[in-house]
Amino acid sequence: MSTTRNHTTHEVLNQAPPRVDVDEYALDPALQEAVAVFSPHARVERFHEIGRHVGTEQYQHDAELANTLTPVHRAHDRWGNRVDEIEFHPAYHRIMEYSVSRGLHTSAWADPGPGANVERAVGFMLVSQIEAGHGCPLSMTHAVVPSLRLSPELAAEWETALLSTVYDPELRDPATKSGVLFGMAMTEKQGGSDVRANTTTAEPLGDGLHVLRGHKWFCSAPQSDAFLVLAQSPEGLSCLLVPRVLPGGERNPFLVQRLKDKLGNKSNASSEVEFDGTLGWMVGEPGRGVRTIIEMVGRTRLDGVLGATAGMRQGVAEAAWHARHRAAFGATLIDQPAMATVLADLQLEAEAATWTALRLASAYDDEEFAPYRRLATAVAKYWICKRGPNHAYESLECLGGNGYTESFPLARRYREQPVLAVWEGSGNVIALDVLRAMAREPESVAAFDAELAAQLGGHELYDRHVGRVRGLIGRAAGDPDAAPGIARRLVEAMALAQQGAVLLGHAPASVAEAFCLARLGDDRSAEYGALPDGVDIDALVARA
Repeated sequence: MSTTRNHTTHEVLNQAPPRVDVDEYALDPALQEAVAVFSPHARVERFHEIGRHVGTEQYQHDAELANTLTPVHRAHDRWGNRVDEIEFHPAYHRIMEYSVSRGLHTSAWADPGPGANVERAVGFMLVSQIEAGHGCPLSMTHAVVPSLRLSPELAAEWETALLSTVYDPELRDPATKSGVLFGMAMTEKQGGSDVRANTTTAEPLGDGLHVLRGHKWFCSAPQSDAFLVLAQSPEGLSCLLVPRVLPGGERNPFLVQRLKDKLGNKSNASSEVEFDGTLGWMVGEPGRGVRTIIEMVGRTRLDGVLGATAGMRQGVAEAAWHARHRAAFGATLIDQPAMATVLADLQLEAEAATWTALRLASAYDDEEFAPYRRLATAVAKYWICKRGPNHAYESLECLGGNGYTESFPLARRYREQPVLAVWEGSGNVIALDVLRAMAREPESVAAFDAELAAQLGGHELYDRHVGRVRGLIGRAAGDPDAAPGIARRLVEAMALAQQGAVLLGHAPASVAEAFCLARLGDDRSAEYGALPDGVDIDALVARA
């Protein structure tokens, strides 16, 4: 009997090669074009450097490790002292160190000026495309600055380290650190988004110092150096700065009760925490906690848009890579009309999100657009983040069985995308916030409408859609009691108009035309790959 082994049974054929050693920025034409429009003087070589770094095999492996060897809570040290430290795999620290070193947390504050928020957004999107979870502490640290500046003495104490590009994860006296990160703790179990139902108390001790007692149901990135916390002071709901380590080096009572076991966002630690004799300093006016923290919320919502958009880019990029290298039924997948149509639709969604995200970021570079961004941020956050999970699923399906395994990144992305629709206000909360802004800040409605009006005449379908949006806005304003019943319909219509406006104003004509036909036409479909006649499939696929 022959014992010769036939090795041909294990020859690997018709599989896509690893998608490594690429420049993610160079491969994303929509992102490059949007940068040229909204930050024309940007130093784009920085983006190419980030794009090449996140495209390396090592960075992608670190992203995998950070999400499989997840954070561990160490409640006590070996001698029994309560320390509440969070232990991360070194891969997570390498990812964080790189992003902080490139200023992807606070560069827009450290180096303000035209295009600053756009440039920070581009870098944030490039790293988030590969490893999404670490974007949470980056985002909160970026967003805390305007709220902190409402108390100049506290800002002076913390800003130098906040704006630093040094990553220093050790918990110790903040005065000895060259770089710090911030988090926030607002949500409580009985209230959720209704923060005015919070029961955590803040008892004044004098000179702005308070002692806190209570429980927070969600506290993201508990390893951070300090947090903005909402608590009930004698004046009402207030915002306080709570450091993990007090001046002089003593640990502030910051009791991590457990880490949340989440669907996705595994690399980022989220927790429940208890305050029991915890010290915090008043930020902003006592009793005006929501007003103090609202600017932070607006900017973290912007980062939700950026993160969801980065996820869409990852999805279509991985799907197109697979389709370009895999053959079935006698042809490469990308040359199969059914697959090409799906890829074109995924690319169209990602492009609309990309252009909208950078237009929105540009509005944070110019205070003239403050009324516009108040409404536009919430509208974009609702729609783009809500579209993310479906986009991730369809992208995953393009890879077939490979997409459903943890060896490929789209399974992780599929779990990750829903958090961006929940974080900083889930669908109903955002839709109702849009109604609230429209009623209380009519200038935001006028600014949003002006953005839409600037592109009227550019496409018949767009013009008709803007008419529908205006009708829904008028209906909501005319009957405020009934408005919540159409809130989601209104915000979706506004979001599509917002995307149509930016694409008609700035994107390639084939992309704008495709969007109007596919998203604003009467025969539009909620299913990916059901594009109507007239869409240039080949042009979109070439950009994927």
